[in-house]
Amino acid sequence: MNDIYASPDSIRRIWHVSEEFPNSLTETSRWRIFSRPHVWRPPTDVYETEDALIIRVEVAGMREADFTISLEERVLTIRGVRQDTSERRAYHQMEIPFGEFATELDLPYPIEIDKVEAVYRDGFLRITLPITQPRHIKVEGE
Repeated sequence: MNDIYASPDSIRRIWHVSEEFPNSLTETSRWRIFSRPHVWRPPTDVYETEDALIIRVEVAGMREADFTISLEERVLTIRGVRQDTSERRAYHQMEIPFGEFATELDLPYPIEIDKVEAVYRDGFLRITLPITQPRHIKVEGE
């Protein structure tokens, strides 16, 4: 029996092909990852905890200053440029992409913009997006 959910690679292929996953909380919310044909897209994990969305991007060989991250309404955009070395060489195999990359994610929840954190360590960019919690409004009488 061929189970398409047998490995993370098969899940990534399905996600990339469909470009959207249903959200676990409501059927109307959708995850979307947009990719542009002229730039490469690094491997990206998106998951949630009780109070935050976590984006983890695998992009080794960069510095913190090489990234541009923006959040406009519910669209998170991660851009950067991974530089290749300037030395001349004859490749026998080339699998590591260089140059401009971009990832856009359509987030299913409102985010606490002032509390967003991004950390680059050990080749991974980790972005923590705290989910806006519902506010309870007290009703007072006259």
